Amino acid sequence: MALDFLAGCAGGVAGVLVGHPFDTVKVRLQVQSVEKPQYRGTLHCFKSIIKQESVLGLYKGLGSPLMGLTFINALVFGVQGNTLRALGHDSPLNQFLAGAAAGAIQCVICCPMELAKTRLQLQDAGPARTYKGSLDCLVQIYGHEGLRGVNRGMVSTLLRETPSFGVYFLTYDALTRALGCEPGDRLLVPKLLLAGGTSGIMSWLSTYPVDVVKSRLQADGLRGAPRYRGILDCVRQSYRAEGWRVFTRGLASTLLRAFPVNAATFATVTVVLTYARGEEAGPEGEAVPAASAAPTGPALAQPSSL
Repeated sequence: MALDFLAGCAGGVAGVLVGHPFDTVKVRLQVQSVEKPQYRGTLHCFKSIIKQESVLGLYKGLGSPLMGLTFINALVFGVQGNTLRALGHDSPLNQFLAGAAAGAIQCVICCPMELAKTRLQLQDAGPARTYKGSLDCLVQIYGHEGLRGVNRGMVSTLLRETPSFGVYFLTYDALTRALGCEPGDRLLVPKLLLAGGTSGIMSWLSTYPVDVVKSRLQADGLRGAPRYRGILDCVRQSYRAEGWRVFTRGLASTLLRAFPVNAATFATVTVVLTYARGEEAGPEGEAVPAASAAPTGPALAQPSSL
């Protein structure tokens, strides 16, 4: 269990490093003004950030997800596995419920982490910047707004993470079974990468509009007076100003990010387990998902870095 946790954390770090530039683009597209849009689309946003802030601009706010990664993975692995065992048997419904429980619990860390990440991704570059880093950002928010400010967007994060993690684990379980991921299969690693990447995409598609609302609530008041009184008010104002398409803003960069992030995570997990356990108990013997005979679910669960 400790080794699986360590491998999951290493895979999660790899996933964050691969996917963070796409996440920066997603957030900027989600929160930009409709009256004076700064970016024309995903590719233009990438080019603009690199031109104005260098490649490092794409990695703004990286410290926050890396800082919370270990705790999030601990919660996700522990809650998902224990919930599945408590439910008694491995079934599609129980996979969804166990994943949903894991998604809900990890919001305690995920919400403040994403708040700091969003604020850092949106702040100006250079000496005019407000925050020096993730911890400084959370300290300043707590000083001005208290605990409620640090947990801004918690309800919308719960509404996003709970069903999306259920969809993720359900899709991952169904795909690994359908692909026949068995020990000794020469194509086991590519199959796991395909299953993980596809599951990440399905997870994002299931709750993406909620993510747009969450990003807007967490960025609200950063540049001017606060605009939204809550989730429903944010939905109402956003729809009235920009139509239904506002809830798909940044979706392209998110889906572009979802597959390679999960691919990088699985590849890293496999390599770590290979070197840690040796040839005899390498990835082909350990990285067996829910298609194995074990009734408690996948032996190699996907870390929380969708």
